[in-house]
Amino acid sequence: MNRIALMFAVSTIAASAFGISSHASADTVVKIGAAGPLTGSSAQSGKDDERGVQLAINELNSRKLVIGGQSVKFELVSVDDQGDPKVGVNVAQKLVDDGVAAVIGHYNSGVSIPAARVYNDAHIVMITGASSNPQLTKLGFPYVYRLATNDNVMGGRMADYAANVLKFKRAAVVDDRTAYGAGVADVFVKTAEKDGMTVVAREYSTDKTTDFKGILTHIKAQNPQVVFYGGYYAQAAMLARQMVDLGINAVLVGGDGICSPEFSKLSNNVLDNKMFCAQGGAPLDSLPEGKSFRSKFKSTFSADVDTYAPAFYAATIVVANAMQKANSTSPEAYSKVMREQSFTSMLGPVKFDDQGDWVDAPVTVYKLSGGNLTPIVAK
Repeated sequence: MNRIALMFAVSTIAASAFGISSHASADTVVKIGAAGPLTGSSAQSGKDDERGVQLAINELNSRKLVIGGQSVKFELVSVDDQGDPKVGVNVAQKLVDDGVAAVIGHYNSGVSIPAARVYNDAHIVMITGASSNPQLTKLGFPYVYRLATNDNVMGGRMADYAANVLKFKRAAVVDDRTAYGAGVADVFVKTAEKDGMTVVAREYSTDKTTDFKGILTHIKAQNPQVVFYGGYYAQAAMLARQMVDLGINAVLVGGDGICSPEFSKLSNNVLDNKMFCAQGGAPLDSLPEGKSFRSKFKSTFSADVDTYAPAFYAATIVVANAMQKANSTSPEAYSKVMREQSFTSMLGPVKFDDQGDWVDAPVTVYKLSGGNLTPIVAK
C-alpha cells in the first residue's frame, strides 16, 4: 500500500508541474492564468481582457476536449498585477507556483517585459493580446508570444496618418515614461520626422499624472496642429479636457493605449471628431464571428466589449488548439507547435515568427465620432 501511495503522490506532483490537477471526476483540470490590471486606472481594460479569457474557457469546456487521451477541463486563475512591474513579477511567480499551463497576459508592456522572464524560466507559455513594446519579443524567450500589433507599427501608422492624411506639419509629443508610452512615442517621433513633420515639443508625464497644465502651457506656445500622447486612456482623457480648457486647437492622436470607449466617457467627449488612434487587429464587427462574439460577451457579462477582449479570447483558443495539435498540455510540447504551425482564429490567420510575434498583424485607425470610436483605415 505504501508503494501505491508513493506512486500516486509522484504522479500528482508531475501533473502539477504542467498545470494539470486531477479531480475525483474523469476530467483533468488544466489551469490557465489571466494577468492584468484589475484595479487602478487601467482596471477597465484588465477586466475586459479577463472576460475575454473566461469566455474562451467557457466555450472550450463546452466542447469537452480530449488531449493526450484525457478529457480536460480548463480553469481560470486570474491575478491583479495593478499595472505595476514589481507587482507583475510577484503575481507571475504566484501563477507559476499555482501550476498554470499558460498565462494570457499581461496588458501593460512595462509589466509584461519583466514578468516574461519569470514565465520563460519556468517553461510556461505567456501570450499577450495587448502589450505592444517591441522589446518584449526581442528578449528572445521561446515561451513568449504576442497576439497584438507592436509599437513600431502603431506609432508609425499614426505618424503617417497625421502627416499624409491629415496633412499636419507641426506635432507635439507627450509620453508617460512607461515602456509602452515611451516606446510608441519614440516611433511616432522618428516616423513623423521622416514624413516631413516638425516635432515642436517633446514632454513627459507619468502613468498617474492628472494635471497636465504645465506641460500643455509650454506646448500651446509652440502652436502644434497635433498632439501625440504615448500612454493610456485615463490620463489621455485628462489631457484632452485640459487641452480644451487652455484653448489648444489641436487634434489628439495616440496608439492603442488611448483607443478605448472609456476615453470618450472620461473626457466628457470634448475632442469629438478631433481624436484619432491606432489599434491592433481588424474592427470587431468586420470579422465573420465578430458580431456573434459581441453578443455572447454582452449576454455573459452584462457589459460591452472594450478593446482587447477579442485578442485575449483568441489567444486562449490558440493555446488550446496548440495543445490539441501537440496532443499534450505540457508547455514544452505545445509551445513548439505554436512556433512551427499556423492557426485559425476569430481575428484571422495566426502564425508566429521566430521571436513570437504575430506575422502580418493587422492595425486599424479609429476616429472618435459621436462619442464612438469609428474605424476609418484598416490594413
